[in-house]
Amino acid sequence: MIKQTTKRPAATPQPKPVVRTRAVPAVSRAIAILRLLGKVKEPMGVNAIAQALDLIPSTCLHILRTLVDEKLISVDRDTKRYRLGMGVLTLARSAREANAFPLTVQSGLDRLSSKWGVTAIGVDVTDQEQMVVVALSRSSLPFRLHVDVGSVFPALLSATGRLVAAFGGQPMPELKRRFQKLRWDKPMDFEAWYKEVVFAQKHHYSIDRNTYIAGLHIAAVPVLDDADRIAQTIVCASLADQLTKSQQLELVTAMQKEARLLVRPKFD
Repeated sequence: MIKQTTKRPAATPQPKPVVRTRAVPAVSRAIAILRLLGKVKEPMGVNAIAQALDLIPSTCLHILRTLVDEKLISVDRDTKRYRLGMGVLTLARSAREANAFPLTVQSGLDRLSSKWGVTAIGVDVTDQEQMVVVALSRSSLPFRLHVDVGSVFPALLSATGRLVAAFGGQPMPELKRRFQKLRWDKPMDFEAWYKEVVFAQKHHYSIDRNTYIAGLHIAAVPVLDDADRIAQTIVCASLADQLTKSQQLELVTAMQKEARLLVRPKFD
């Protein structure tokens, strides 16, 4: 007699609770002013800043004076125009010194760029909302990727984005919501993208072929800690016809070797 058994469906993992923060208007406005002054090439007056950020001029002036006192911006006493101050450089230097990754990864990026003729990039993804370029080594080939140290992109974009999705621990609905906001030269549907996320989790690398930027192949490998948490990635960008498929896989192997030299992540 054959006894039939009914399998119970596996329990659905509960999504992590979303931690909501309440914005502090004065802080948000001060940061917006700093970002604005960081983008423009010429100093700006109070009214121009207030208009650009939709602020009340008197409120804008109070914030500007505080930022001047803190040396984060400077003011020309004659023209009453403001620009970023040297205090920003001090903060940037402190942030760089507190994070060893930009310094330790640079020699590896230089090796990859020199040997393979690629633009090699060190990316910080600790935020998981955005990725930040923290180190860079350009190739000698006659193409220039529009990226510099300090460039910021959505964290799920391109090859690094697949790694963030693979190792970030975010639930599927959240990934899908964020994916729908991404902009690609050749858009992908979520199902195809997520298959590549699963591949990235299994093989510890991802390659974006012509989707984020047409004509470019972008490979990325994760820099993981002992708990398989992602904090940084090593990225290499090449022209689409620059490397054969086998050469691209050899490049990935070289990138993984450089990642192991940093924190010894666990690769299959």
